[in-house]
Amino acid sequence: MTERLMPLIDLLNEMSPFLLLGFLFAGILHEFIPQTVYRKSLAKGDFRSVLLAALIGVPLPLCSCGVLPTAMSLRREGVSKGATVSFLISTPQTGVDSIIATASLLGLPFAVIRPIVAFVTALLGGCMVNKFCKEKEAATIEKHSDTAGNKGFVAKCIGSLKYAFVDMLQDIGKWIVIGLVIAAAITVLVPDGFFTAYNDKPIVSMLIVLAFSIPMYLCATGSIPIAAALMLKGLSPGAALVLLMAGPATNTAA
Repeated sequence: MTERLMPLIDLLNEMSPFLLLGFLFAGILHEFIPQTVYRKSLAKGDFRSVLLAALIGVPLPLCSCGVLPTAMSLRREGVSKGATVSFLISTPQTGVDSIIATASLLGLPFAVIRPIVAFVTALLGGCMVNKFCKEKEAATIEKHSDTAGNKGFVAKCIGSLKYAFVDMLQDIGKWIVIGLVIAAAITVLVPDGFFTAYNDKPIVSMLIVLAFSIPMYLCATGSIPIAAALMLKGLSPGAALVLLMAGPATNTAA
């Protein structure tokens, strides 16, 4: 029994310190940057707004479902369609916590390439929306008080810790655990070299992974141990990257 739990324990030991650090960074980002900063520069339907939305979305730790209400709120406050779609694409694919966890489990190259891919795909999606889905009318702007700007330093620090280790853990903690359990199960149940049959057909391997990844619910961090476990079974790094990007990017519910 203990031997069967060892893959799960090893993954948890390797990822936990980096996850905690990533959660802390996410909390600081959430509390110390007012939401009005995001809204002021994203109203125009131009390339600059798409670029800024992609840059803002990459470090934010929101899943493909959690990003929807945020994007809807931004849209109602005047953010352009292209910037909204750019934000929807870049945000769930990666985040501060998942970048750090990717570096710890899959190495620095994966941690560098992953946010770059999220950024590029967000730019492409946002620009396509600006080109083919013109603004017919101004978005309804709703006024909301941004209380973060009125908080003192100590209150912001407390809020950062609460968001990082209470709110975020409640939101994605379950999915991280599920990802770890699935990864451990793959490590035990899938024979070594299972995916090597597709190594000479990288496109086929990527398409197979893509077909399974799109409808599944995988958070940006929870997908990391799954990708690592599949790579140990022979999955190519390119196909693993497809899983890391497509899995968190969308799902059937979203």
